[in-house]
Amino acid sequence: MKILALESSAVSASVALTEDEKLVAQSFQNCGLTHSRTLLPMVENLLANCGVSLADVDAIAVAHGPGSFTGVRIGVATVKGLALGADKPCLGVSTLEAMAWGARALGGDLCCVMDARAGQVYNALFTVEDGRVRRLCDDRAIKLTELAEEIGEAPYFLVGDGADLCYNTIKENCTGLRLAPAELRFATGFGVAAAALPLFREGKACSPQELDAFYLRRPQAERERMARLAQTK
Repeated sequence: MKILALESSAVSASVALTEDEKLVAQSFQNCGLTHSRTLLPMVENLLANCGVSLADVDAIAVAHGPGSFTGVRIGVATVKGLALGADKPCLGVSTLEAMAWGARALGGDLCCVMDARAGQVYNALFTVEDGRVRRLCDDRAIKLTELAEEIGEAPYFLVGDGADLCYNTIKENCTGLRLAPAELRFATGFGVAAAALPLFREGKACSPQELDAFYLRRPQAERERMARLAQTK
């Protein structure tokens, strides 16, 4: 069972090809180039280097949020286009859950965080049991102060591009926090594929038309527009 997986919900971008639980190939870049410029060429190069075509792939997965509105939109749109052209099913997975699957070798409890600005992070908590990831709460946008109160002194590995921010802000009150190694801290295509595999086996794939982004919050521009409208009433 081959899954092509894309991740572009933050600054970095990643593409992976897996066969069942095995990583066949992965491409990762964190150089700051726009995903609209890099993501599709990464897909094309990875498949070409593996001697694989989209026709050989069973499903295409994507981290559909939360995360950067632009990055999530580009990832979802790219997968929709690829899947429509190749007549393949899609799988949308949580960016935070993909992080947890990518870092599951750490074991124990994982606190996945992405900087959501305005003193908040996108967050979800997970635990690893027998090499599998189990969710402890829904994805959410939460203030760092509230997250600190919730986790207290419990031992958690911090995973995600918001890990440094979270650690430096709440470490004094959350003495059980540990930073995951840098190489395990970001969402990757392999993490997306690992999170998508059980969904595919459970028959939870969707059509390209049904695939959608999961933002958690409205885009900043829309929130500002709504605030201006509220002031004029």
